[in-house]
Amino acid sequence: MYQRREMLHKYMYVAFVVALYWVVSILMVFVNKALLSSEKVHLNAPLFITWFQCVTSVGICVSLKAFAKIFPQYFYFPKGTPFSWDVIRKVLPLSILFIGMIASNNLCLKYVGVAFYYIGRSLTTVFNVIFTYLILGEKTSSKTVTCCVVIIFGFWLGVDQENIAGSLSITGTFFGVLGSLTLSLYSIHTKKVLPVVNQEIWLLSYYNNIYSVVLFLPLMLINGEFNTVYNYDKIGDLDFWSAMIVGGLCGFAIGYVTMLQIKVTSPLTHNISGTAKACVQTVLATHWYNESKPFLWWLSNFIVLLASAAYARIKQLSMKQAFAKQVSVIKT
Repeated sequence: MYQRREMLHKYMYVAFVVALYWVVSILMVFVNKALLSSEKVHLNAPLFITWFQCVTSVGICVSLKAFAKIFPQYFYFPKGTPFSWDVIRKVLPLSILFIGMIASNNLCLKYVGVAFYYIGRSLTTVFNVIFTYLILGEKTSSKTVTCCVVIIFGFWLGVDQENIAGSLSITGTFFGVLGSLTLSLYSIHTKKVLPVVNQEIWLLSYYNNIYSVVLFLPLMLINGEFNTVYNYDKIGDLDFWSAMIVGGLCGFAIGYVTMLQIKVTSPLTHNISGTAKACVQTVLATHWYNESKPFLWWLSNFIVLLASAAYARIKQLSMKQAFAKQVSVIKT
């Protein structure tokens, strides 16, 4: 009875984390879309907006760390320093993937609509299979390959429908594919790096963001965004900075809940959860922006979702079989 109660609590906690990820992620997409491409903001500096979100996250972590020292009975922040050479050496590769992921996601969102954002970043599962084989050496079954082929077909169909409608952005699609690639690598690598920080997601979020603040500076310089921000006519507006702070808070929250979901589930489950969430996000976006999409466009979304779900089921059965074999070997 006690074990059943513990299992129920565990499942409820996982369900809560997944639901929290969905809410924060969808909110983040809509807020970022407003910051990146709305006529009201009209600031052509996507890397600066992303950088500011990292700065906000660092500020939150530093504040929590200070409160934890002053009021340890009310606040908690794990001990650790981002300026240790050993920590930098082990975490920096993940931080590079982190900036690649959030920068490409925001650049994709700048050039495409929220509704197409799902299809634009639907290749995460495909890249997950590829990198699992290349990095971990795990072979892939024919059923898994079939799922990936179907996902690619759904992606192609969605791109084709956007092209027919005259709303296809090659640049946005490119960054969507790049976002899928970096997200897959980030999910796999996060599981490897968490032990370095004693499974403390607060600490890893702090390290990731503080390194990203530095890493984004040369990228902003190359992209000419310092001059763009300096000459921005709304740089002193309270409404602009209010929106930027909201975006920063969402940026911190999505970084935290992403790592939390990976920690309590797995990189595979995180990717599948993100795909399903994006489907709901697509439906919301078409209603919010009053967009009308043809049947084949919706079919492309359904194909990607169905193939991703089938992939998750195949991986689940494969993991059960592998576990059963291990148990039988132990018993013998």
